[in-house]
Amino acid sequence: MKLLNSGLKALLATVLILGTLPAQAQVTETVAKRHMIAAANPHATEAGLAMLRARGSAVDAAIATQMVLGLVEPESSGIGGGAFMLVYDPRTKRTTSFDGREMAPASATPIMFLDANGQPRTKPDAIPGGLSVGIPGVVKMLALAHKKYGKLPWAKLLEPAIKLADDGFPVGPKLARTIKNFTRGANMPDLKAHFYHADGTPLADGEIYKNAEYAATLRKIAAEGPDGFYKGEIAQAIVDKVQHAPRQTGGMTLADLANYQAKERAPVCGKYREYRVCSMGPPSSGGIAVLQILGMLQRYTPQQLTPNTVSGAHLFAQASRLAYADRAMYLGDPAFVDVPIRGLTDQGYVQSRAALIDPAKDMGTATAGTPPQKHAELAPQVSPVLHGTSHMTIVDDSGEVIAMTTSVESVFGAEIMTRGFMLNNTLTDFSFQPVRDGKPVANAPAPGKLPLSAMSPTIVFDKKGNFLVSVGSPGGPAIIDYVSQILIGILDAKMSPKEAISMPHEINMNGNTLLERSPTSDQLAAQLTAMGHTVQVPQVEGSGLHGIQKVKGGYIGAADPRRDGIALGD
Repeated sequence: MKLLNSGLKALLATVLILGTLPAQAQVTETVAKRHMIAAANPHATEAGLAMLRARGSAVDAAIATQMVLGLVEPESSGIGGGAFMLVYDPRTKRTTSFDGREMAPASATPIMFLDANGQPRTKPDAIPGGLSVGIPGVVKMLALAHKKYGKLPWAKLLEPAIKLADDGFPVGPKLARTIKNFTRGANMPDLKAHFYHADGTPLADGEIYKNAEYAATLRKIAAEGPDGFYKGEIAQAIVDKVQHAPRQTGGMTLADLANYQAKERAPVCGKYREYRVCSMGPPSSGGIAVLQILGMLQRYTPQQLTPNTVSGAHLFAQASRLAYADRAMYLGDPAFVDVPIRGLTDQGYVQSRAALIDPAKDMGTATAGTPPQKHAELAPQVSPVLHGTSHMTIVDDSGEVIAMTTSVESVFGAEIMTRGFMLNNTLTDFSFQPVRDGKPVANAPAPGKLPLSAMSPTIVFDKKGNFLVSVGSPGGPAIIDYVSQILIGILDAKMSPKEAISMPHEINMNGNTLLERSPTSDQLAAQLTAMGHTVQVPQVEGSGLHGIQKVKGGYIGAADPRRDGIALGD
């Protein structure tokens, strides 16, 4: 089975599904007593830490961190994109989630990504320009979370990003690498103007980059709150850019932006052994899939699940196949689709799926099950995705915890910018084929609909209900496996966050079994092949895991060596 079509192969050099651990990389791990933050860039992490030191909340720190990430890691996230945030409140011992997913404008149609012959276009062809841009959700989501959990003034939280945009910062290794490898960016006017020299050469690692436009945008948002973004001149600039993009114009309007609302939602939670695991529910598929994978695997001993052993890799791949099959069939925006959340996470149903696992042989392509809850007759989607995404996790002095995954979807989003920030291409997260075999696809485009996501910000609690672990990752659909695997590493194999984050990945999205290149990958590939797996060992950039674990006397935080992240605390 081929994992990627020819169009997607053209983008493999830039982000995307699995990676090779840099031989020289060192995982950053930090121990702290009072508060901790782990995020994808040192400048962003430092901005969040400054808010924690000012007695701000974890949500305050997340806002400061995100505003800096949009400057220093614009290929991955920013105010022109969307995000999901989990928040654990130690005062009430309750976990909630905030949904800032981008929304389809009123002009969206089910056939918007079909070609002239009625066939689904390739994703690389559909991404650049205005058609793929969803209504950005990050700013309103952060404002909603701040209203409930913020301690510091909103404007203060934007100060670090404004100063850094004005003063400039040295381009980091990941941004430099991405610009260099993303060769078609030189043909998009906005990217060319911001990230290339006049002679056409890309910005290099260590060069100073300033973004006065972004600083001006943040000043307006600082003064006016989310209205400064969703109404007025910035909103008009977004609409103008989408409607007059250099390629594939879109139909977003001022009314689309003004009417966007972020939402607070209940997370999806379930048991894994003695632990309680909470993650993001629909419109993300991440939480349900993570709970399904863990639920199917808890019949096996921790020793059988040891990562990077043939038993652990095989069993993980089988559970992952089954979860991804259900994801493709049933998951979508709950405002448009009757997503059988309770049925998909029902313990009896999960165990019936686990019974399909043969410990000695690969099952091949899995089919979706029939969960015990009413649901529509649907067809599975076929929608490979490539993501530009980031993750942060934070604990403040009070014990408030956030896990936030944030994205502009693909690398550099829709490859267009306005007012100093990237615009997302999240509408290409919809299934391009709205109907298959005469049945509707749950994740088909529609006006006002939220595209399906795999983002899986996750918080784990011990048997007494106390906070234990917070994790998450970028990685497109592979996020689900990245997060599930690190949880098995920490909870079952008793790895430290540093060990779990740095271990080689094993992924199966109901296709080939993917192994990250490592000293043991060739031997493991041979063993899995003998069990019937079709194994690939790709060498492209993947995860950006960040994690914090509660330990006696404080916290341990770690950042993924595959990116530029760092963990800091006091």
